[in-house]
Amino acid sequence: MIQIQWLLPPQPLTSSLHHHRRSLLFSSRRRSLPPKPSSTLTFSNVSTKYFGFRVCNCVNSERITEESNEVVKVRAYPFHEIEQRWQKFWDENRTFRTPDDDELDTSKPKFYVLDMFPYPSGAGLHVGHPLGYTATDILARFKRMQGFNVLHPMGWDAFGLPAEQYAIETGTHPKVTTIKNIDRFRTQLKSLGFSFDWEREISTTEPDYYKWTQWIFLQLLKRGLAYQAEVAVNWCPALGTVLANEEVVDGVSERGGHPVIRKPMRQWMLKITAYADRLLEDLDDLDWPESIKEMQRNWIGRSEGAEVDFHVLSKDCQVTDAKITVYTTRPDTIFGVTYLVLAPEHPLLSSIVSESQQNIVDEYKEVASRKSDLERTELQKEKSGVFSGCYAKNPVNAEAIPIYIADYVLGSYGTGAIMAVPAHDSRDHEFALKYNLPIHWVITSDKCCDDFEKPYSGEGNVINSSSSTSGLDINGLHSKEAAVEVINWVEKTGNGNRKINYKLRDWLFARQRYWGEPIPVVFLDENSESETLPIPIPIPIPETELPLTLPELDDFTPTGTGDPPLSKAVSWVNTIESSSGKPAKRETNTMPQWAGSCWYYLRFMDPKNSSQLVDKKKEMYWSPVDVYVGGAEHAVLHLLYSRFWHKVLYDIGIVSTKEPFKCVINQGIILGEVQYMACKDKDGNFVSADSIHASGDHKQERIPDEKVTKSGASFVLKDNPNIKLIARAHKMSKSRGNVVNPDDVVSEYGADSLRLYEMFMGPLRDSKTWNTSGIEGVHRFLGRSWRLIVGSPLSDGTYKNQTLVVDENPSLDQLKSLHRCIEKVTDEIEATRFNTGISAMMEFVNTAYKWDKLPKSIVEPFVLLLSPYAPHIAEELWFRLGHSTSLAYESFPKANPAYLKDTTITLPVQINGKTRGTVQVEVICTEEEAFKLASLDQKLSKYLKGKIVKKRVYVPGKILNVILERETNKVASR
Repeated sequence: MIQIQWLLPPQPLTSSLHHHRRSLLFSSRRRSLPPKPSSTLTFSNVSTKYFGFRVCNCVNSERITEESNEVVKVRAYPFHEIEQRWQKFWDENRTFRTPDDDELDTSKPKFYVLDMFPYPSGAGLHVGHPLGYTATDILARFKRMQGFNVLHPMGWDAFGLPAEQYAIETGTHPKVTTIKNIDRFRTQLKSLGFSFDWEREISTTEPDYYKWTQWIFLQLLKRGLAYQAEVAVNWCPALGTVLANEEVVDGVSERGGHPVIRKPMRQWMLKITAYADRLLEDLDDLDWPESIKEMQRNWIGRSEGAEVDFHVLSKDCQVTDAKITVYTTRPDTIFGVTYLVLAPEHPLLSSIVSESQQNIVDEYKEVASRKSDLERTELQKEKSGVFSGCYAKNPVNAEAIPIYIADYVLGSYGTGAIMAVPAHDSRDHEFALKYNLPIHWVITSDKCCDDFEKPYSGEGNVINSSSSTSGLDINGLHSKEAAVEVINWVEKTGNGNRKINYKLRDWLFARQRYWGEPIPVVFLDENSESETLPIPIPIPIPETELPLTLPELDDFTPTGTGDPPLSKAVSWVNTIESSSGKPAKRETNTMPQWAGSCWYYLRFMDPKNSSQLVDKKKEMYWSPVDVYVGGAEHAVLHLLYSRFWHKVLYDIGIVSTKEPFKCVINQGIILGEVQYMACKDKDGNFVSADSIHASGDHKQERIPDEKVTKSGASFVLKDNPNIKLIARAHKMSKSRGNVVNPDDVVSEYGADSLRLYEMFMGPLRDSKTWNTSGIEGVHRFLGRSWRLIVGSPLSDGTYKNQTLVVDENPSLDQLKSLHRCIEKVTDEIEATRFNTGISAMMEFVNTAYKWDKLPKSIVEPFVLLLSPYAPHIAEELWFRLGHSTSLAYESFPKANPAYLKDTTITLPVQINGKTRGTVQVEVICTEEEAFKLASLDQKLSKYLKGKIVKKRVYVPGKILNVILERETNKVASR
């Protein structure tokens, strides 16, 4: 901040600064500046005081009264009063309540717009969260004003690990923490003026809600889509609990750094693979970003190929009955197989390992058990493996090939074994080079010269692929033809079969946690104690006993034995099975957090229904969700799981549509403000960022903004411009200290300014960088809009209740400006290009400031255009314009085509073939009228004055060319 202190009476302000001051504080031709200066002028975005005013952030100001030297806050407009008043009005009048079935006019079109509902964390919202909520609110308000029935609800995805971890650390029950966090989130969302129907609010933690989550599970169980299996999980002995993959880093727990091993445990699974084809095929009809659809296709991973059997050889190289089945999408490369690889957890492994290799294999399996699937399949990691001491027979050429064990093969994917073709797979090639295994080339490229030093994974012509022993010869065939021949051969000879495979795995649906939905099944004591039943038979509890509620627990800590925390609730666990009356035990695993979020969009349609998941009539009216907005991080799993459950509900007649979400929009991320980092060498001296590669090791130090300046395209140190800095914006996080609390922004600028700024930053789907100073521009626009209609503040900072509008007919220019704005704003809302819609309104206000009068018939439509973006100020202006009810259901303005046409055009004018200027003419204009306008034009008249016109060439709407007598001809005649 630069502060200038005058010791002498101040000199008059320059005209440019005077004009700048006028536009900053008053932005009105109707307001004169106060006459008396004070002694301090500060040029900054923090505080400026002169002429009796202190300008704060270039948008709000403080008035210092002469009588008491008392500071009076003068805001750009009184948002602090307006926003509280209208939020209270909306609440008390239930303005955004969606009528129930008996009140709903179903002859009207519907619009169901939904946000991916948030997890209510203790940290509350940061300014990145309202981005998507503001976009959906604009759409909801817009559609209401277009006459749609709008469903725009909000709820809470409130089960999950964070609340349980907090409970373990503090002893606070997760329910207490969750309620507190929800209250905070709700308060923050209401402060931003979102038009949610709060009467439909739901939380996944409420028994009335998860009753139906449990009911859906029972339907899955009835249809064989829910089952139990022994599944390897991340087990941490020190913590005594199962960890999710993201909680394991480099083989140890993220919390505490304790060793983690892979341990088989009984888990619930959902058979999503049964719906793989439908999940894939139905993507084509969805109005989703192509990138999301492609991510889902890749996750499902449908492929066509073959399963091929490789028989294990005995010590004396005889074929045994034991066989290793592999799945391959490239059967055309089968002659290039030089070794097999088994996953460390492959069930056949223990029976084929040679005695000499047993200890080595056991040690390798132990190390592999400490790694997560993600670590094991990381492409960049160095491949490792051990020889089993055993060989298998390649069925097509009878060659004996070694069997290896390697952790990059997962037991849970495919058959848990692969055929390695190192000449045509980079991973296999790397492994073969490391362990000196043979490499056989069997495919040549169609397009380029072969480089037999590197693996070639593409298709081509087959070579080195024939055997008189098997009778299979595919030499000379193209890859596709060769693959068909190999599949036919393995099926004919009994060595395999054609196979369609999926990357998609069944959904692991159990968590060893307390804070989740109880799974509504019991196990008879006699079955749970049976040695012949390693996995006990589940018995569903009657649907009439739902919801099965969580028991109250004081101790949420892990048991240390692998049993979930619910096992501590002994009186709850021990029960009686209803139909038999026999002693039984309840399931102590709980559902994952995904469960409640799979179907919540249906409950919003009918949130109070105690007898049905959703009323059929309501579901048929509201389904599907028209627009679903959320982060791209949910592009795969959440959307895939929701689609799976929806299709199951479709099959059993609960829903009427095949897909839950018609249109999905992923909003971009709002990054924290740019941070500046300087590089230092080992001696602690600053070095320029563009030379760090040459200078070797370096450290980084954050530099405060006030010590940074811009130089060209770079940022440098003010004190040493030779030191270039690293300027980077990061995702908002507590650890980086770059989180911006929306409460602070609302307090300083108002909710409408925050909403407007988040939409004005750039396209909705793009990532943007937050800049607090950038919000001043949109805040200033709202202030100018306010003063355009209401006028300037009184001396005490308040405003008159009246407006400056007049009941007079508008001019043609005013109508044209308005209807161009209407057309642009309408189109941009429909296309979710909100930033350019705001620009159109800014242009309108700039134009309106040039008018002598403001007709009411022009101002009212503009206020309605503004209302979806900035509802508080729009409601207040609407009220001041003489309306006694909310504008929420007023008709959205429609552009009149008659005012969108230009009745004038710009006509180029040439003098002797050279363009000398232009004139504005009517679309229908005669040659004489065009020439007259050119003669009167200040620029063109100097070429025509006193000259003799020889000829005029006029092409209507295109050009006027005036040919003059040349001066030399005149002299000759004289």
